[in-house]
Amino acid sequence: MDTVYENLRDHLDSLPGGYPATEKGVELRILKRLFTPGEAELAQQLTLKFETSRTIAERAGMDHEEADHMLKDMARKGLIFSIETPDRPPAFMATQFVVGIWEYHVNDLDREFVKDVEAYFPALAKEALDRLPPLRTIPVGKSIQTGMEILPYEKAEALVKEQKKFLVAPCICRKEHHLKDGGCDKLMDACLIFGWGADYYERNGLGRVITLEETLDILGKAEADGLVLQPSNSQDITNICCCCGDCCQILLNLKRHPKPAMMASSPFVVQVDKEACTGCETCLDRCQMDALSVEAETVALDKDRCIGCGLCVSTCPDQALSLVRKPERQQPQVPKNPMEAHAMRARARADANADLLSKFKRHKLI
Repeated sequence: MDTVYENLRDHLDSLPGGYPATEKGVELRILKRLFTPGEAELAQQLTLKFETSRTIAERAGMDHEEADHMLKDMARKGLIFSIETPDRPPAFMATQFVVGIWEYHVNDLDREFVKDVEAYFPALAKEALDRLPPLRTIPVGKSIQTGMEILPYEKAEALVKEQKKFLVAPCICRKEHHLKDGGCDKLMDACLIFGWGADYYERNGLGRVITLEETLDILGKAEADGLVLQPSNSQDITNICCCCGDCCQILLNLKRHPKPAMMASSPFVVQVDKEACTGCETCLDRCQMDALSVEAETVALDKDRCIGCGLCVSTCPDQALSLVRKPERQQPQVPKNPMEAHAMRARARADANADLLSKFKRHKLI
């Protein structure tokens, strides 16, 4: 029975987000929990291209009605992604473990599941997340100052106003930590999902549909709570996560790195006006990366740790902090859309591991 799960693991590892093998096999234990053997077999037939159940059934050598029923059931269980609208046949595609399968199980957490995923996360982060992050960091609204050079896809409000459907879901990272009797007490409904993603979440009962005004209100509450804004790492976004350094697995992974600024996808860094600073220390608690300290009664910045989120800027009573654009050579390349982002992540992993090249070709990413 392990063979089908090993094959599924390899299939998921062929996606840009990765799903590497570990010595102790914790990744197989996770898959056995989530997929039946039949589902594990069928999941291997899906790619990052939307396809109808008939096309997938033909490739799998299955009866169409049986495959259609299984695929819809797997989509409801958060194992694959689907688009299901009245004006077209349902379409299905593979989904990565992070961001994807893990987040789709926000309502199915228990201590054993959380324990396994936390044991697995360091291997997953090293293999995939460290190559090219799935999320990028943009400034909170009040840190954006008049005359500041900023692009439309770097502004949360502008990104949100481009969307037509809005949904909010609980933060899986905070729920994960609460299950262990830890974490923080910050905003729980903090994951904003848009478009087809919002449709999927609504069908699966993972969140609630909200208005544009409610979405903007959540962004305001997130800023007040000191949460970092992390949208999809592409100019056309599908989500914005409002994250803290206590619970968010991606921020925690960044925080462990000696130079988070090198790992984060962010175009900004904080600048300190030492003449204006009074050493009040308001900014210290706002920083999620421990980039700020007080030396000789004024704030000191470790640029290697600053991810340009702007949380310290928006609450500085002395206006001693501001965001400035990094030099051109340090600007991250932001893909146009999710498919371009998949291709960039695949290339980044393939550059580090040539053995992955043939795997990625199946999905026509390279």
